[in-house]
Amino acid sequence: MPKTRILTIVIAGFVITSLGMSCNKTPKSGDSTEPSRPNIIIFLADDLGYGDLGCYGNPIIKTPYIDQFASEGVRLTDCHSGGTVCSPSRSALLTGRNPYRSGFFYIQGRDAHLEDSEITIAELLQDNGYETSFWGKWHLSALEKNRRDEPGPGDQGFDYWMGTTLNAFEGPQNAKKFYRNGSPIGEVDGWYCDVIVDSASHWLAEKRNPEKPFFMYVSSHEPHTPIVPPERFSGLYDNSEVDKLEKIVQYGQVTRPERDIKANKKKYYGTVSQLDEAFGRLMKTLKDLDLEKNTLVIFTSDNGPETPVTLEESLGNWDDPIRDYCFGTPGNFRGMKRFPYEGGHRVPGIVRFPGVIPEGIESEILFNGTDFLPTICQLTGIKTPTDRPIDGIDAFDAFLNKKVDRQVSSIWFYPNHEDTYFRMPQMSLRKGNYTLIGWLPGEPDPQNLQNWIKENDPEKFELYNLDLDPGQMNDVSGQYPEIVASMKDEMINLWREMRDEGFNF
Repeated sequence: MPKTRILTIVIAGFVITSLGMSCNKTPKSGDSTEPSRPNIIIFLADDLGYGDLGCYGNPIIKTPYIDQFASEGVRLTDCHSGGTVCSPSRSALLTGRNPYRSGFFYIQGRDAHLEDSEITIAELLQDNGYETSFWGKWHLSALEKNRRDEPGPGDQGFDYWMGTTLNAFEGPQNAKKFYRNGSPIGEVDGWYCDVIVDSASHWLAEKRNPEKPFFMYVSSHEPHTPIVPPERFSGLYDNSEVDKLEKIVQYGQVTRPERDIKANKKKYYGTVSQLDEAFGRLMKTLKDLDLEKNTLVIFTSDNGPETPVTLEESLGNWDDPIRDYCFGTPGNFRGMKRFPYEGGHRVPGIVRFPGVIPEGIESEILFNGTDFLPTICQLTGIKTPTDRPIDGIDAFDAFLNKKVDRQVSSIWFYPNHEDTYFRMPQMSLRKGNYTLIGWLPGEPDPQNLQNWIKENDPEKFELYNLDLDPGQMNDVSGQYPEIVASMKDEMINLWREMRDEGFNF
């Protein structure tokens, strides 16, 4: 199906006005130099928890490069991925749409991929004079063309790309399933995050067109499983002090395995430190190439942290021992990856734009994964698509800790269908400081999940005031029935709209 492209004219003398940047983007009086459009980098970690970085309060993990980066821009305390697992959040990031509209109720696979009809940030920027590149984990379609003929990064607006369909499940060291611009390249020497960062740095220095602004999307495997960092990183955490501090780390009120897995934690912590160093090298490349000042850089994660497999799950055929290396934390929030509670989708969000975003500030304003596309469009003077619902908004003011007017509430969904599997609901809706949690009815036939999703609305609810109860311990639905009724109607209406559109793909 051919794409509907949004074509706009790049006007000479382009000036960014809507963000109030005239003080540092407009030429000085008598200066004929025109302001340049900003370069943009999005760096996406995989399964990195809200509480996994030093600058977000982790008492154990050393992340000096990301911490330094946070001191140079804004640290968001209410940043969210667009979904609670990989593919939905990546779809939301690129399209500005709730991922369920695009058919991503779960991860990319036989029944879901990013359709050619979707319009991505990369396409909009590419059509408007940007050079675009992608590096790392794609997880929106099969890159192996012998498996399925699905659109890849090159079809979705990326001029140059190098990546894998999924994670490096054969191991993050010397991964064998990389593709470059559609062609397999065989085994790649080095660890995943190092390979993509070093390749991206080389592209910046040697291959990009210096006459064009660029958009770069870098998506790491780390700290997703398998978790096998170099010894020089894991060795940092092989000591008794770490064992003591580990006792105060929170895991989203999720049951941990009864078996002893504590020897594995040094590898998770080491992997986060390895990711930190790789990110630091990319930032050094920007500085060395004198690209730092006119580049907006966003560091975030695709969802909350993974949790090890409990004995109950193992007995239910969830035997996945590589998850016993997962020691990520959502901080003081409830839930982990997959959960519609805060811990499943509240993630680190750090943004740097020298001269525009003040250094070392903190923002408590919500920024959601659907906001990337409209925010970047507004920043670069590109019109957002008008032929389809765009759920995100221009939320650049969140980077300045200024109020954002959000007309459509943020919503998250995960198709949990077993009462025993983590015992979690399926969706949440955020409005102001309140979040409504919803359950779909019953326990469906696992072989017929599509009909269960298509035919049901949430029917059971909890309400939490996140200002007073960030850990979501105290359900206040009984105290505020009018808020529940209002949010329930919005949740059901939005759910039906997204669900019906998603099942039309």
